[in-house]
Amino acid sequence: QQPGACANCHTANAPQVIAAIGWETFNKTPYKELQDGFHLGTSCADCHDPVTMDLRITRQAFKNAMEQRGVDLSQASRQEMRTYVCAQCHVEYYFLGENKILTFPWSRGFRVEDIIGHYDDYDFKDWTHKETGAPMLKAQHPEFETFTTGLHYRSGVSCADCHMPYVRAGAVKVSDHWLRSPLDDVGRACGTCHKQDERDLKERVAVIQDNTAGLLRSAEAALGEAMDAMAAAVAAGATDGQLKEARGFHRNASMRYDFVMSENSTGFHSPQEAARNLANAIDFARRAQLSAERLTR
Repeated sequence: QQPGACANCHTANAPQVIAAIGWETFNKTPYKELQDGFHLGTSCADCHDPVTMDLRITRQAFKNAMEQRGVDLSQASRQEMRTYVCAQCHVEYYFLGENKILTFPWSRGFRVEDIIGHYDDYDFKDWTHKETGAPMLKAQHPEFETFTTGLHYRSGVSCADCHMPYVRAGAVKVSDHWLRSPLDDVGRACGTCHKQDERDLKERVAVIQDNTAGLLRSAEAALGEAMDAMAAAVAAGATDGQLKEARGFHRNASMRYDFVMSENSTGFHSPQEAARNLANAIDFARRAQLSAERLTR
């Protein structure tokens, strides 16, 4: 009974099916009832107008979210579109209401506290934690949101500049459509702007990702100890009212951790933002632990 909303980003046929049955119907209909209309994975038409080959937006959830933020996509530059076409899917999202409408939680902004605030406004939760009773959130893959907080984005770099670097096809310069890690072709992906030795560039990436991984492990340890303390408080008979503070801290800690863990650059898209989120995750987790431990003293 997985909703059709899941298919928005997983088949190039989604826009045609939506045009035939409507946006809300598409989202709420069980996936298995729609799957016979899905024949393609990602295709050229997801990002390009098939007549002009101009970049275009094909996904309604992204259009809705950007309209809510006051962004007129018809005025977007080509360089902006080289990121926006990726942001149609590489984002945090949730299914709103009984109709499971695919929604991007950007009403307040792109930082994790903005997104948590959006969910708090809706009193939204993905599930209730079995041991702690906390109303939990699950991040999906917030590459776009994380990227917007980094220096590359602020310098006008697009997703395609790094993941689809320009190549020569005869006398024509085109984007390489072998979408992959920039580390697979550092010379073209990074060397266009960064004139350092390729080995030095790779080492810089490794430092960022190793540091992020270390902070992730520290956040996991803090979360584990917080959950143990909260579970002990529950077992000792603590009431929902007594656990409210710790549960709020747990929700905030887990989402900040997951925002980095589920994002596919291990911190590289925005190193300082990733470190900030994980530092705050550790802080919230320790607050949850202390709050719960006070209930069992």
